[in-house]
Order: sequence, then structure tokens, then C-alpha cells
Amino acid sequence: MKISLIIKQKQVNNHSHFIPWQQVVRTQTGLRLCPLNTLRLQISNLGHRYGGRKLFQGVNLDAAAGTVVAVLGTNGTGKSTFLKIVAGLLTPWQGTVSLSLDGAALTGEKRRHIIGMTAPDMALYQELSGAENLEFFASLRGLNPDTAMLRSSLEKVGLKGRGRDLVSDYSSGMRQRLRLAVAQLGSPRLLLLDEPSSNLDAAGIEIVESVLNQHREAGHIVLIATNAPHEMEWGDVHLQVAQL
Repeated sequence: MKISLIIKQKQVNNHSHFIPWQQVVRTQTGLRLCPLNTLRLQISNLGHRYGGRKLFQGVNLDAAAGTVVAVLGTNGTGKSTFLKIVAGLLTPWQGTVSLSLDGAALTGEKRRHIIGMTAPDMALYQELSGAENLEFFASLRGLNPDTAMLRSSLEKVGLKGRGRDLVSDYSSGMRQRLRLAVAQLGSPRLLLLDEPSSNLDAAGIEIVESVLNQHREAGHIVLIATNAPHEMEWGDVHLQVAQL
């Protein structure tokens, strides 16, 4: 339920500093102050099954802007499947997933446009360079990145100077960094990360944590599917996906 309390812009101590329009939203973790035009993710009684085998059911979540959710569960409980359902790649067996912007539901192309996702098994084109992979995936999102944007995207994930190298020559950690860059194309407001620090060294893990903090501060929502203790610590909310 959204509470109709809005904090307007005001001048502070006679200086030209303004507080942005904000609203108070009630979430599972209590009241939260968020800027207007914010995203909200609501999941109700979600369940999924493959054939006669149930993966999970009764999963609920209400996440407001600026929230990082750690999706937890043992191997085979359906964490990756859960992210795919949230992304709209799979239809759930039961329950609903809704995305809204200030109470207005996002569907179709508008919904797809704000979602970025990556997973350790995400396919990259081995015969293309890192920059060419980024350019290709950007085109799928309707983006037309210039050289500077591609270079910046690669630098942010620690691949400075490696954009012209073929992905076939990348290490597993470098490929994971490239997947993280692909997921952030267009600055998606809902970021879905499946084991984001998989195959990464200490420097790469720090990059992932930095990315999460940037999206949190930008008022985005991030979901991380993980069993790793250090990734669990990044979550503001822990969501357990239990095997039935």
C-alpha cells in the first residue's frame, strides 16, 4: 500500500539545495522514503513446477526502489528459475509478478526495457570481441552505443583495454565481467543477477559490490540469486526459495 505522503522541494539553510520530490512507501521491511517515479516489484504466492515436480510455491515479495534482495536456497530449489519468471522469460505455475511505476503497471515492451539480467551460463559470442558483444546486445535493447559508451561500459567492469580482444581469448572471470556489463546496458531499473561473482577474483567481487551500491543509490531494484555468504551480505532483504 502506498501512503499518500509527498515531501516537496524546499530550500535548506538559505542555500540552493533542494530535496527531490519523494514519497513514503510501505514495504515488507517497513516504511521507506523514495523519490517519485520509482519502481516497485510485487510478487504474490509465486510457484513453479516442472512436470510433476514442484520447485517452490507461496513465494511473496514487496520490494521498493533502492532495495537489493538476496534470493536464497539450496542447489536445485529454483533460484535461477525464479529470476527467469521475474524477468518474464518463464510463465509461473501459480502466482503473479507485477512491476509498477508510481502505481501504474508496466507491461510488454515497457516492462522488458527496464530489466537487465545475467547468469553464469549466459551465452556470449566467442567469435566477436568484447566490444562487439556489447554492441550486439545493446542493439537488442534498442540502444545505439557509440565507442565512448562501449569503452566506459567495459572499464566499469575492469575490462579496460580488452574490448578489441575476442571473447574466445577471455578467461572465465573476464567473461563473467562482460556479462555484468551486458546486464547493465541502458541502466535497467530492475537488475537480476544469478551468482554474479561466479568465477571472479577479489577485484571482480569488489566491482560487483560497487555495481550493487550504484544501483541501490540510483533507486533501482536488484535481485541476486546466491548461496555465497559474501553475496548474501549484500542483500537488504533475504528471500528464501525453499524446495518442496
